[in-house]
Amino acid sequence: MTIDPPRSSREADGRLRRAAAAASLALAVLLCGAKLGAAIVTGSLAVLASLVDSLTDLVASAITFASVRIAQRPPDRGHRFGHGKAESLSALAQGALVAGSAGFILLDGIQRLMAPQQITASATGVAVMSLAILLTLALVAFQRHVIRRTGSQAIAADSLHYRADLATNLAVIGSLLLAGRPGWSWVDPV
Repeated sequence: MTIDPPRSSREADGRLRRAAAAASLALAVLLCGAKLGAAIVTGSLAVLASLVDSLTDLVASAITFASVRIAQRPPDRGHRFGHGKAESLSALAQGALVAGSAGFILLDGIQRLMAPQQITASATGVAVMSLAILLTLALVAFQRHVIRRTGSQAIAADSLHYRADLATNLAVIGSLLLAGRPGWSWVDPV
């Protein structure tokens, strides 16, 4: 026999989950806009790849937001044990999105290796990616708090994705710094 936590605790956990999902969604929208501008200005595949990743984050965050709301619903006739599995399905969907976006970037990278393009306005790209790192660090810190408090699988999967983005964003900054040098344009698609 399991003992359910008090209703007020469940409601507080639900609010925390929804807040983390909403913060993730808001950050994804902001980063998509900033990276779109940086990709246009720089012409960098690395920044474009980061934009595609942020678009994936946006879709994944929307799925997380929806799944957290669905998982909070009480049991009904069709779901005797509640809707908690919605969060697990959300984590699975996020994994599929990451795999799909990786395929897109791989194909574009191969094309750019065959026909390299010069990177322009790399300082703009570095600034946008630095902002992305700072905002992502803040989101991940908030998500960790929510995960410790609620144990949410959907928020944990979302957080894992954003933590991986930190390394990706650092790699993009390195690419921008190197690809702007003469003879180093091949670094961008790599």
